[in-house]
Amino acid sequence: MWRFTAPAADASVPQARHAVRDLLYRQGVPIPGDLLQGVLLIVSELVTNAVRHAALLSPMLAVEVAVGAEWVRLSVEDNHPYRPTALEADHGRTGGRGLLLVREITREAGGVCDVEHTASGGKVIWAALPFVPARIP
Repeated sequence: MWRFTAPAADASVPQARHAVRDLLYRQGVPIPGDLLQGVLLIVSELVTNAVRHAALLSPMLAVEVAVGAEWVRLSVEDNHPYRPTALEADHGRTGGRGLLLVREITREAGGVCDVEHTASGGKVIWAALPFVPARIP
């Protein structure tokens, strides 16, 4: 497991994405290219949400990456108590679909995602994705 903290600031979004990509490469994680792109998009969306919606009450955020034999789990934690829900797509809006996108990427990969409260009163949003999607008969 690997964890780092960062300020809840715009600059943390690309830094988190690059750090996760570099970590997976350095560790030799056998993640297919298309899944890697999904993982990096999930990291970007989750960190962006923490920056945009939690920074006032949570000036720092934490990114965690855990890798198993056949899966990768990403999470972003902040100290804001609000527990968001994935919004339905509203084509008239230019934003507000980040969690919906995270859920769709995760679902298409055969993984799961959720939002949980932390012991400190904040929340952690996580997604776990298998390296090889489950085959549906």
